[in-house]
Amino acid sequence: MTIAHRLAEKILAVDAAELPPEAVHWAKIGILDTVAVTLAGAAEACTRLAAGLPGVADAEGPALLFGLGRRTSALDAVLINGVASHALDFDDVNNQIGGHPSVPLVPALFALADMADGTVSGRDAIAAYIAGFEAETQIGLGVHYHHYAKGWHPTATLGIFGTVGVGARLLGLDVPQTAQALAMATSLASGVKANFGTMTKPLHIGHSLRNGLMAVLLARDGFTANDAAFEHKQGFFEVFNGDGTYDAERIFDGWGLPWNVADPGPSLKAYPCCGSTHGAIDCALEIHQRHGLTAAEIAAVEMLTDPKRLPHTDNPDPRSGLAAKFSVQYVIARALIDGAVRLGDFEAAGYEDPVVRQLMEKVRIGPHPSMSDPQTDTYAAELTVSMHDGRVVTVRSDDAVLRGPGRPMSEAELYAKFADCAQRVLPVDAVRPLFDALLAFETVVDVSALSNQMAGRADDGRTAAA
Repeated sequence: MTIAHRLAEKILAVDAAELPPEAVHWAKIGILDTVAVTLAGAAEACTRLAAGLPGVADAEGPALLFGLGRRTSALDAVLINGVASHALDFDDVNNQIGGHPSVPLVPALFALADMADGTVSGRDAIAAYIAGFEAETQIGLGVHYHHYAKGWHPTATLGIFGTVGVGARLLGLDVPQTAQALAMATSLASGVKANFGTMTKPLHIGHSLRNGLMAVLLARDGFTANDAAFEHKQGFFEVFNGDGTYDAERIFDGWGLPWNVADPGPSLKAYPCCGSTHGAIDCALEIHQRHGLTAAEIAAVEMLTDPKRLPHTDNPDPRSGLAAKFSVQYVIARALIDGAVRLGDFEAAGYEDPVVRQLMEKVRIGPHPSMSDPQTDTYAAELTVSMHDGRVVTVRSDDAVLRGPGRPMSEAELYAKFADCAQRVLPVDAVRPLFDALLAFETVVDVSALSNQMAGRADDGRTAAA
C-alpha cells in the first residue's frame, strides 16, 4: 500500500464523535486565532496586491474574502485569505511541522463551508481541522529536521497536505480520490526560506492553499497522479529531502495517540513577529519590567539562543516592517525600550525609530553553548544587558515562550489579541459576537452563516495599500 493511500485512510478515518475534548478545544483555539490574524492581515499591502491582480477574485462566487466585503470562487478565496493569514506572521506555530500549522487549514475550512452552502457544521469543520493538522505534523515528523534545515518553508511544503486533508473530508472524497489528491500535491508543494521577511513568505501560504484545494477538486473529478509519488525514487521524499534524511514509517507512528492538536498543539503567538524571536522578547520584557531601563543607560546587549533560531532572525538592519519581524535585534530593542512588542511596531516607519536603531547597534547575538545540540529544538534564550554604570542583568527564558497547551492564554488574553486584530477591519460591535461564536464553534450549525460576520467594512481590497 502506498504512502498516499495509507495517509488517505488515516485522514478519512477521523471520527468527529470520538474526538477527545482536549483535541476539540485546541482545534477551536487554533481556528479562532487564525481567523483573528487573517482579519488583521486583510489590511496588509501584500493581501491587497494579491487581491488586485487582474483575473484573481474578479468573478463572484460563494467564498468570502475575510475583511474585504466581497465573495469569489473558493480557489481565489483561499489564495487571498491564505496570504492574509500569514501576512503579519502572527499565526500559531508547531515544531512538528516546523512552521505554522493552522494557516494551511482554516482558510480552506471556511471557503469550502461557503461553497457547500449550509451543509458544513462546526463539528464537521473541527474534525477536518484535526485530520489536516495530524497529517501535516505527522509528515513533518517523518522529514525533519533535514527538511527545514535544507531551506524549505514547511508551512507550505508540508501544509499543503493538511489542506488536502481538510478538502478531502469536506468535499466527501473517498480513499482512492484522497490518495490521488495527496500524490498530486507532492508536485504542487513549494516555498523556500530565502524569501522570509518579504511579501513572498505569506504568498507561499496562499499559493499552497490554492494548490492543495485544486488538487482535491481535480481528484474528485477523476484527475490522476502517481499513488507512489511520496516514496518513488524521484518522488517527494527523495527530491525534497534526499536519501537517508527521512523516515516514512514515522509518519504513521502514534497517529492520534494523542492527537497532535492537543499535544503539543498549536502554539499561539503573543507577539506579531517570528516565533524564533519570542524567547529573546520574553527576556527583554522581564528586564524592562524589573528595571525600567532607558536606551541611554544601556551600554551593551548580548543574546544567546539555539543556533537554529539565528539564520532567519539575525537581521541587524531591517528595511521594512516585514523584515523587522525577522530581526531579533529590532524586537529586543523594542521590548527593552517600550516594554511591549505590538502590531504597530511593524507598521509605517516604526523600524526606523532613531532611538531603537541606536540601541540595535549595541545588540550582539550568538549560539548558546547549552542550546546547541543539533538533536534539540528550543525557543529559549538568554539575554544579558550591561549598563554604563557597571550593572549587569542576565535573564534566561525557558522553552515555553509560545502559548500552547503547556502555557495557554487565558480567555481575556485570547480576546485581547483577537480584538486587536479584528478591529482593524471589523466594526467594533461585531468583534465580541464573532469571538464568542468561534469559542463555541462545535455548536455552530452552519459555518457558512458564520462567515457573514467576517465580511468587514465593504472595502473590497482592490486598491493595494501604499
